[in-house]
Amino acid sequence: MEELDFEFYTRPNGHTEFLEYLDSLDVKSRAKLLARINIISEKGISISIQHNWVKPLEKNLYEVRSRISNNQQRGLYFHVDGTHYVITHGFTKKTPKTPLREIKHAKALRAEYFTNRKEQ
Repeated sequence: MEELDFEFYTRPNGHTEFLEYLDSLDVKSRAKLLARINIISEKGISISIQHNWVKPLEKNLYEVRSRISNNQQRGLYFHVDGTHYVITHGFTKKTPKTPLREIKHAKALRAEYFTNRKEQ
């Protein structure tokens, strides 16, 4: 199986929200989240869903899941084509349900990505 390629989305203004989120995390949380992305890349989406490392949120929107004690780190991402995936942003949550505002934000970033991709 070919490895998946994850990219951190950089907005047209140069802002990369997921990198900023990673920088806000402590070393252990950051390392675990990046390790989780790496293992998803190696094992694939379907195995990752089986292991609860990934949760599908809706059509072409997924959540990378990592946890340190009560803090749950999440990265939202979407599929572009082939093995290419884009992580929009990250957040920490303490409740089981993904906040709607985070889903809406990821959908807006996804739309922005595809709009900018067509213009190039």
